[in-house]
Amino acid sequence: MNTDFFIQLLLKVKEFEEEVPFKNSVTVDEFRLWLNEKAYQETNPTALFKKENKTVFDIENEIAKQVILLGRFSKQMIRRGLKDFPQLANEEFTYLYRMIDEDSLTKMQLIERNAHEKQTGIEIIKRLVKNDLLEELPDEKDKRITRLRITPKGKTYFNESVEGVTRISRVLAARLHEDEKSDLLALLKKLNEFHFNVYFNHKDSNIDEINELI
Repeated sequence: MNTDFFIQLLLKVKEFEEEVPFKNSVTVDEFRLWLNEKAYQETNPTALFKKENKTVFDIENEIAKQVILLGRFSKQMIRRGLKDFPQLANEEFTYLYRMIDEDSLTKMQLIERNAHEKQTGIEIIKRLVKNDLLEELPDEKDKRITRLRITPKGKTYFNESVEGVTRISRVLAARLHEDEKSDLLALLKKLNEFHFNVYFNHKDSNIDEINELI
């Protein structure tokens, strides 16, 4: 390695020390995360768009970024929290939990309650049926329709995994105070009301048409 590299590294360390509140011991991971954020700020879509003199909506872009990141973190936490229940570690647990208070639902009813595309939902249902957590049965009024019902094994999985899900929920809420949690919940519900409307009533609309709904 040449001397210039070490000079640049030391300059970054100095910048890090000046920006980050003083701590008795700073870890390498904290420095790495700081470097990653710096790199993101220089190459993120907002910065690149501004460089090209494109119109940028800073706060909306930042909201989108944070929502995407939170979605990724939540999936990681779900896998960790449900490590003893690998059959539920992806989207399966939300489907099973939707069924716990229902006598039965059609496949599309269950898929729509989870706001999934049809093919994605069908694959999740197949895995739950294969693992004997849900069972299929014909609709009493229309034999062409397949309904779903939670199995005894599914109920057992639900009861045994509830504690893990509660811990996951607590971790995802992190260090927010109670009033912050209430405020965030209200905002998330407001966002989801809009997106559920798009999901149910504007399935074939393009992004420009959806933008007109705002």
